[in-house]
Amino acid sequence: MSSDSLLVLDDVFAGYGKMTILNGTSARIRRAAITTVIGPNGAGKSTMFKTIFGLLAVRSGRISFNGRETTNFTPRQILDEGVVYIPQGRNIFPELSVLHNLELGGVALSDQASLPPRMEKIMQRLPILKEKAGAQASTLSGGQQKMLEVARGLLLDPKLILIDEPSIGLSPLMVQEVFAILKSLRDNGVTILLIEQNAKQALQISDYGLVLEQGQTRIEDTAPNILADPRIGQLFLGGGLAQPERVA
Repeated sequence: MSSDSLLVLDDVFAGYGKMTILNGTSARIRRAAITTVIGPNGAGKSTMFKTIFGLLAVRSGRISFNGRETTNFTPRQILDEGVVYIPQGRNIFPELSVLHNLELGGVALSDQASLPPRMEKIMQRLPILKEKAGAQASTLSGGQQKMLEVARGLLLDPKLILIDEPSIGLSPLMVQEVFAILKSLRDNGVTILLIEQNAKQALQISDYGLVLEQGQTRIEDTAPNILADPRIGQLFLGGGLAQPERVA
């Protein structure tokens, strides 16, 4: 494994029951970078994340994280390695306060004494959560709830965040705020693997892109190269991926 790759998938097969979704997926996810996974519905994007996180078994192939083989590790083992998974939808406790939601995010910490200073650090980074610490999580906007999910993951000081469709249901302004948080995390050394319905917007904040089709990796390249490649928009996203012409 090259030293700049944090996560490596080699010819991975996985699926549900008798159905195979990943059909030999391979990828090299680089450290301290944002990589966006794109492809048509059913390409295997969410299945890839669940397999990386140990929620689905690897039928054949190999997964390595940070130089160590993690094929068929349990989710708890993957979490202990430094991987956090933020799935689609809202994954908070709506009737609990923002503060209590954060506290529950820290239950996996082996050193519980480190939780209060970690929480304080997170709330300094995301001041809206500190401002609303006593409010019920259900009263937050959609974007603020997604920030709360990210904040819970950050309590574990992850090396890699898997985040699936963070912009679903968010206003354009909230999407920008969530993407700004992801860029800030990347700039602070966190590796991010992202699935996003708005592929063009996600690639614009990404360093790399990965194109899946029928459970196989078709293209791995830099995000600018993918944005500039008209074939990708036509094949996978119905056109419109190429960068707009600059207006003088």
